[in-house]
Amino acid sequence: MALTLGEQLDEVQLAISQALKAQSYQNGDKQISRAALSRLEDREQRLQAEISVHGRNYIPGQNTTPKKAFANVIFS
Repeated sequence: MALTLGEQLDEVQLAISQALKAQSYQNGDKQISRAALSRLEDREQRLQAEISVHGRNYIPGQNTTPKKAFANVIFS
């Protein structure tokens, strides 16, 4: 299932929070590393910019019209 921009932003912000707590951790015999904080922050900024245009509920590739596009339409 495709995620909305808002859901993607929520996931990125959670990953940032987790990355700030620990960059890697051990799970049994597996060493797991988190994404680089700078890459997560870049993604967060891109998602916030997209949300400002399309809104949190926009699903990239599925919705065809940005949410704010209707605000500029003049009816005569």
